Amino acid sequence: MDMLEMKKALFEGGIVGAGGAGFPTYAKLSDQAETIILNCAECEPLIKVDRQLMIDYVDEVLFGMQMLVDTLGAKEGIIAIKKSYVTSIQAVNSRIANYKSLKLHILPDIYPAGDEVILIYETTKKVVPQGKIPILVGCVVVNVETVLNIYRKITKDENVTTKFITVAGLVKNPITVEVPVGIMVKDLIDLAGGFTTEDYVMIMGGPMTGKICSAPDIVTKTTKAILVLPPTCPPITMRKSTTRNNLRAAMSACSQCSMCTSLCPRNLLGSAIKPHEFMRAIANGITYNVEPFINSFFCVSCGLCEMYSCHQGLSPRRLLDEYKNGLRAKGVKPPDKPNKPTNELREERKVPEHRLINRLGLAKFDLAAPMAKCEMNIKEVKLLLRQCIGAPCSASVKVGDKVSQGQVVGKPPEGALGVILHASLTGTVTAVNDSFITISKQ
Repeated sequence: MDMLEMKKALFEGGIVGAGGAGFPTYAKLSDQAETIILNCAECEPLIKVDRQLMIDYVDEVLFGMQMLVDTLGAKEGIIAIKKSYVTSIQAVNSRIANYKSLKLHILPDIYPAGDEVILIYETTKKVVPQGKIPILVGCVVVNVETVLNIYRKITKDENVTTKFITVAGLVKNPITVEVPVGIMVKDLIDLAGGFTTEDYVMIMGGPMTGKICSAPDIVTKTTKAILVLPPTCPPITMRKSTTRNNLRAAMSACSQCSMCTSLCPRNLLGSAIKPHEFMRAIANGITYNVEPFINSFFCVSCGLCEMYSCHQGLSPRRLLDEYKNGLRAKGVKPPDKPNKPTNELREERKVPEHRLINRLGLAKFDLAAPMAKCEMNIKEVKLLLRQCIGAPCSASVKVGDKVSQGQVVGKPPEGALGVILHASLTGTVTAVNDSFITISKQ
């Protein structure tokens, strides 16, 4: 299989990054790639998906990685796993000798090790220029579940219709489970035995970058976890603060200690983002120097500044997001700035994940969430037509159509960035609009 054939297969298979923004995987493939990096860092606390896939599907994932290396003509494939994932490391070591181009790299247990720019530096010592993409330094980063989906498509012609998700926190039985795309959050909670309390808030994604969600919300191809957390823990209280209150707090309490910048993972790699300068500017109405505002483009919203670094409980990330989004809305483009040298104190300023978990008040929820085979009586799915970065799909079915699992039900516009959407349930189409397709079981 050549690269164009693989791109076509991944587009037709509906394969996108299985976590984060969900960039269409076919668009990442390039013959300029020298190194393919498998991201088994599971950047966010409490999420247990990739480490378990690396155990249960080790041959499939390694085979998929070797296919990528061979197809793109890359020099090597790096399997990057955190050192605490002992069983995953053992699984890889037991098989990796069978794959000539692959090698294992042990990552430190830090946050955010799963950020692809941090991951690339940890594994290759290459720095991706700020505002640019990894292929500029010859790297392609892929997630474990994404590679499993590539394997399934190339070897079995299986399209993406399911998602692996961790359900953890205030539930009776924390689990990791494979479910149809398009089920509701409440279906996942039921699979985990239900809530252990009536006082909770749910997050879709991780505690650092996920979004507050509710029971009727829908699982997409990028959903990685549903966390049920106490309403008083920092990940929840921070999310419920308003921009107005965050700004007032910055004006009254920011001491300019600069810890937010000192520990900023991107700043440590030479990025221009300096949260403390931004906080100083907004707290004191300093507008003659626009650099702190323009540099907000280089913030990747990892949340370390507000969830860990700031001793005053301020929210640099949320204020940076507000300004960054405002600049984009006004048509302002990110500047083209070279990185400065990597900070010589970077090693000493890495944030251990276990300390972050304690700071978040989540240590008691950092429990096993074993892979489970659950009996599911899913009677309906709602497939959002926007499942990834790029253009949303247009429905290719109508109300009353009979569809089978894996059948095409939506396509992106011709030539647009996006992937095909498939039915995740065999049944009848009961609703179609510009936002979603509903399929009910026969």
